[in-house]
Amino acid sequence: MTNGLAVGIDIGGTKMAAGVVDPEGKVLARREVPTPVSDRWSLLDAIIAIARDLAAAHPVDAVGIGVAGLVDRAGEVVRIAAHLPLQDEPLRDEVAAALELPVVVDNDANAGGWAEARFGAARGAENAVFVAVGTGIGGAIIIDGGLRRGWQGAAGEIGHLIVERDGRPCPCGSRGCWEQYGSGRALVRAATEAGLDVPHGAAVTAAAAAGDERALGVFGEIGGWVGVGIAGLVAVLDPEVVVVGGGVSAAGDLLLEPARDSFRAHLTARSSRPEPPVLRAALGPDAGLIGAADLARVSLH
Repeated sequence: MTNGLAVGIDIGGTKMAAGVVDPEGKVLARREVPTPVSDRWSLLDAIIAIARDLAAAHPVDAVGIGVAGLVDRAGEVVRIAAHLPLQDEPLRDEVAAALELPVVVDNDANAGGWAEARFGAARGAENAVFVAVGTGIGGAIIIDGGLRRGWQGAAGEIGHLIVERDGRPCPCGSRGCWEQYGSGRALVRAATEAGLDVPHGAAVTAAAAAGDERALGVFGEIGGWVGVGIAGLVAVLDPEVVVVGGGVSAAGDLLLEPARDSFRAHLTARSSRPEPPVLRAALGPDAGLIGAADLARVSLH
């Protein structure tokens, strides 16, 4: 008989957050450590250690792992992770063998989107889109109450939709990708071009919140691009709600108001269709670990 508790681990390029999560999405215990990126063995050891630590204090049934990378459809292998030493890594089986617990592995944006659909801003919606605006742009697609992973597990890589033909080069090898215009990286670049001395997106947010006209203009530009991309997603997927999360969403309406205005301006057939709300994510930085834990829990049933 299971008790419904699961460990969720959210592995980012700089930090790894983990927690014990109950069936209602409540985090009962939490840990955070720097992400070892020097080699795969150090990273595997850290993943196993943080899960083992939490499982020793709580009777958990499963472990879910969200990774900032491409995960195969079966949730077994991390194909590639740009900022982690994982390539064609059979992460699920390696961690499961060490912990002697069922393990689920998924993309980190999928985990965050699932959390928002189950417990957050999209709760109750059968069809939703999650847009994670961070350093880049990630996403998750919920259709008929289920997470859609696509043919090879790569669905939701929305940051690489082309929004500007022959536009800015992207590390993925294409040009004009959405995340080159509407992400945290784009925010800092636009702020620098506007004459602001800002080391990161939080500094741009602080300047805008203080009323700096240049910073406000930058948010207008970046939010406008976020809205353009959302309009395209809504045209294809017809969701009930769009949830915007990720680190840049901490700016709140500084980002979301221009995004909503741009979305309305670019939404196809806008005069004859209901407009889905564009909402800020509700679960903050814990969304990834909550979603990973819940994906592991529901996999048992």
